[in-house]
Amino acid sequence: MEHRKLGRTGLTVSRICLGTMTFGLQIDEAAAFAILDHAADAGVSFLDTADIYPQGGGIDSAGATEEILGRWLKGKRAQFVVATKVFGRTGPQPWDAGNNRRHIMDAVDGSLRRLKTDWIDLYQVHHDDPDTPIDETLETMNDLVRSGKVRYVGCSNFVAYRLARSIGRSETLGVARFESVQPRYNLLFREFERELFPLCMEDGIAVVPYNPLAGGMLSGKYDREKVPAGGTRFGMARAGRVYQDRYWNESAFDAVDAFVALAKLAGIQPATLAVAWVLAQPAVTAAIVGATLPDQLDDSFAAVDLRLGDDLLAELDQLTREFRRGDRGVMR
Repeated sequence: MEHRKLGRTGLTVSRICLGTMTFGLQIDEAAAFAILDHAADAGVSFLDTADIYPQGGGIDSAGATEEILGRWLKGKRAQFVVATKVFGRTGPQPWDAGNNRRHIMDAVDGSLRRLKTDWIDLYQVHHDDPDTPIDETLETMNDLVRSGKVRYVGCSNFVAYRLARSIGRSETLGVARFESVQPRYNLLFREFERELFPLCMEDGIAVVPYNPLAGGMLSGKYDREKVPAGGTRFGMARAGRVYQDRYWNESAFDAVDAFVALAKLAGIQPATLAVAWVLAQPAVTAAIVGATLPDQLDDSFAAVDLRLGDDLLAELDQLTREFRRGDRGVMR
């Protein structure tokens, strides 16, 4: 497994990051352990979760994914870089959500308890919070770094101008800055290439995209004429609508059909090609992939060693260039 530095930091992470949001709802603990074992055997050392996971659940299930991961990490915590996130609602009170100091301080202790660890390697704000001054968020995150509860801080779902503002305020305040960003990114959603990625390359911010397979669309497994099956990303009771709003449209299906044909011509599995394309982008540090079965990860693992030729990259760029503009939602 190839590794890279996380932005300008000295921390090294595997180029495949295992996403865990399916743990606890789509799949049970035994299946989650099997996926974690399979990823670890392949050399994956970068694990990503969030305090509101499993995806598709509510307040009552929030934290279940961290608990599963914490039980699996027992006795081997030092072998992994663990990232989690804060922002989403974890309780009934008005302050039980967002990036305010009260919520972050409460949330980090909850995550540490559920993960059964003394520290979090990468603590990320899951979404931008327009109701909390960015200085309050940054100063709180800095306090966590100084306390030793957190080693590095990052963000997810930030647009370029808000990340630039955050970096500028960190420099002014003299506090820990966001060293990474998690954007949604794949061949069917490329808008962040325009401003966010150039910013990250210039300022040494790691880019760790999620959704590299567009919820499974780029594997070619979905049929536009059929209703998505229950239990899939597109068929889940709560989260399914988000994925359908993002990708379930004629232009996306047309692009997927052409992409799958191109992958077949190149002799590459579609999922492998989709992840390899993400990893080939100069700004990208690692790609977050998830699964509901261990062997679903193998195509993504194969992408790490796949070097795409210039001609194939040019074809993929031309095929999906229309998706450099427009957004159908960032909820995750």
